[in-house]
Amino acid sequence: MKTESYLDILKECGATLKGHFLLTSGLHSDTYVEKFKVLQYPLLTDKLCKDIAEHFRKTKPHVIVGAATGGIIISHSIGRLLSTRSIFAERENKNLVLRRGFDIKPGERVLIVDDVVTTGGSIYELMDLVTKKGGILMGIGVFIDRSGEKVNFGDSYFPLITMDIPTYKPEECPLCASNIPLTTRGRTGKK
Repeated sequence: MKTESYLDILKECGATLKGHFLLTSGLHSDTYVEKFKVLQYPLLTDKLCKDIAEHFRKTKPHVIVGAATGGIIISHSIGRLLSTRSIFAERENKNLVLRRGFDIKPGERVLIVDDVVTTGGSIYELMDLVTKKGGILMGIGVFIDRSGEKVNFGDSYFPLITMDIPTYKPEECPLCASNIPLTTRGRTGKK
């Protein structure tokens, strides 16, 4: 598929929202990509995941790792497409950790996947987790890089869609300066 097709999918699903959003990164933005508008459709999700899976098929990962919550669905889909194990990390005391009996064995080839990248914080945490467990990072695949190519995970990084969506520190946010109230993340209702 081409980038235009991916963007059409976002548009058709109503995934690109406008407002004044507080992002998980702590930054503000006038645009929010609600990935769950896409992830609610399993066949559409598999279609997007197929392109990530095909990109990394030759790396033959032993395990696919995503971060809760959207990364769980993406990891599971890619794991199924590559016929390999799928696990996820979740927050515990503000850190991403493996729970539920999940583990990465030393020497296992690992593919990290995620839904949307803004600052790359979650991906960097997953990279550290893989390294500490002795895993071998084979690549990083994401649905959307909204950083405007400001994050760099190296040659093994594969975003399906790259968007340049401005983000602001709260103290520098023009929406805050204009007294525009924050929009509840992922919904059109106000906080």
